[in-house]
Amino acid sequence: MGRLFGTDGVRGLANRDITAELALSLGSAAARVLTAQGEVLGPRPRAVVGRDPRASGELLTGAVAAGLASAGVDVVDLGVLPTPALAYLVSEMGADLGVMISASHNAMPDNGIKFFQRGGLKLDDAVEDAVAAVLHEDWERPVGAAVGRVRLDPGLAAAQYVKHLTESIGTTLDHRPLEGLRIALDCANGAASEVGPQALREAGADVVVMNASPDGRNINEKCGSTHPEQLQAVVVASEADFGVAFDGDADRCIAVDHDGRIVDGDQILGILAGALKAEGRLPSDTLVVTVMSNLGLLLAMREAGISTVQTAVGDRYVLEEMRARGYGLGGEQSGHIILADHATTGDGVLAALHLAARVKAAGQRLADLAAGIQRLPQTLVNVRGVDKARAATDDDVKAAVVAAEERLGDTGRVLLRPSGTEPVVRVMVEAASQEQAETEAGLLASVVRERLAL
Repeated sequence: MGRLFGTDGVRGLANRDITAELALSLGSAAARVLTAQGEVLGPRPRAVVGRDPRASGELLTGAVAAGLASAGVDVVDLGVLPTPALAYLVSEMGADLGVMISASHNAMPDNGIKFFQRGGLKLDDAVEDAVAAVLHEDWERPVGAAVGRVRLDPGLAAAQYVKHLTESIGTTLDHRPLEGLRIALDCANGAASEVGPQALREAGADVVVMNASPDGRNINEKCGSTHPEQLQAVVVASEADFGVAFDGDADRCIAVDHDGRIVDGDQILGILAGALKAEGRLPSDTLVVTVMSNLGLLLAMREAGISTVQTAVGDRYVLEEMRARGYGLGGEQSGHIILADHATTGDGVLAALHLAARVKAAGQRLADLAAGIQRLPQTLVNVRGVDKARAATDDDVKAAVVAAEERLGDTGRVLLRPSGTEPVVRVMVEAASQEQAETEAGLLASVVRERLAL
């Protein structure tokens, strides 16, 4: 049996893989493990629970809350909120743990369960394994007054989160730093459908809102950060300064410039890193990214005098490196942007605000700011039905990688990455031209397919 937790919690098809029974068991198991780590923060253990708007989140939230309460934990149900809002509120509300019900950018039939420990931090592998280990163990259940209680938050938590976001760019009653900007916003019919537009408007922006009418079924449906085509058209048609698209739980975002061109997470990171360095607010003049970040970002940062540190794929690995070394900015090409002074995880709405503030302060178009971070042509091939465990040890595969790297020289890069959840090896090649990237990726994928076939 494979590992229960993936790179971002437990995820799968709702009511098949992610069932109410599993949610209840995970709730009680997480409560037992996480409340045992140090003294609880109040007279009784407390948890906060949130979800994105997909329909299955309703039943899974109830099941998780029941599991937590069965372990003696009082639960505050925050309703529909972005994942980073949940993480922030774990810390702000003095909770011992938090649970987010979301499958992020996945299609509506999927769902997932993400846990946060005290301080709003995602769990490391060892803690996740500890939760999985006690999942089916017998345990002594509390009774009577020791059973946890569940209550609904009246909406104050969402207002608290929006205030936190807007204040991070200096918004006050007398100062609205985004005045004069028109921003198109694609909310993916997801968790930021209310708080995303509200935060940007309170900061002074004129906001053109789209896909902000969740009905439980339309989350991520041909919209949001994984389907930016609508946003690209709306930005041009509305003559917006730029646009931003969130994913379903708003822990990531991508942008679109005034001409409808994509500005991805790498470029957003480069823009923010340059601004922070110029202000003397980029710790160690270092940006933390993953191995999937485009070589163009690394080259641009070197030119700007900014060091880059690369981690495994996943924003929690980026955050672990940031916390270990005291770095302040990191993220992923997919749009997870972590601003450590303000958040403990990737936050799409926060990133949108800070990107907008940079555009306004610089007095330049987003396209001009992004032009300094050129993306090298990149090709990604998913080779399916292979033994991914042998990708790093097969001699012929290793030789093919070396040969490709020699042909590319300093103008390109090769990355082989086994999938964390499927029998898939991802072959990524960057090169000076798209043709060369596709050719090298095709050659390498053929070797992987032949040598590692199941």
